Amino acid sequence: MAWSTREIAELAGTTVNTIRHYHRSGLLEPPERLSNGYKQYGARHLVRLLQILRLRDLGVPLGQIESVGPGGETPGAALRAIDADLAVSIERLQRARAEIKAILAGTTATDVPAGFENLAGRLSTPDRALMLVYAQLYDASAMADLKTMVESETDDGSAEFEALSAQAGDAQRQRLAETLAPQLAQHLTDYPWLNDQKGRMSKGPAITQEVFRATVVELYNEAQLDVLGRASVIVTEQLGARSDSTPDTDATTDQHE
Repeated sequence: MAWSTREIAELAGTTVNTIRHYHRSGLLEPPERLSNGYKQYGARHLVRLLQILRLRDLGVPLGQIESVGPGGETPGAALRAIDADLAVSIERLQRARAEIKAILAGTTATDVPAGFENLAGRLSTPDRALMLVYAQLYDASAMADLKTMVESETDDGSAEFEALSAQAGDAQRQRLAETLAPQLAQHLTDYPWLNDQKGRMSKGPAITQEVFRATVVELYNEAQLDVLGRASVIVTEQLGARSDSTPDTDATTDQHE
């Protein structure tokens, strides 16, 4: 019994274009042709086609089908590697489903990193964008700390900062910087790595700094950037004053020896 390309495609539950693709990739041997030029497929072609389709349904890439199929030299090793890839894909899909479930149960925000879905309502639009960028620049432990920071933040100054006009006057900027400074100082105290972030970066220091600066400049207006700068100066001065007032324990020890 011989079949045409259309007939063998119907028997295998696939398409003519798929069969042609398998011919081009070398997976399926071309059949003989009759004198009129029509292809004639036999049972061995059907069996081979079904084997290819079976492996494809299992998630085997076309480039690896030869090594996994009946004639492959190391089908066991190839299948184990594919199984490992599938496990990673399954984990990613399960994580995506869990995140979608969290979004549906809480907010409809999709513009925040994984784990921040329930905090989206506490973040301004620029802050959400910044968190997405942070997730690409810092490791998981750093993002966990940032999540804790957001959870613990008060509303002191946040709403005013979000609504701050680029034309805001000097007095308002300074007052707002002084309002935000204590919270910033507390973060730096609770999370010392903020002062030395190298161990928490998933990218290099240079690219992290470049991306951070470019993002912040685009997300916040001139007055907001000025407030952040002033708040940083205040915090630096405050923490420096604390350090200067701390007793020199080494010197004290030396005096008693």
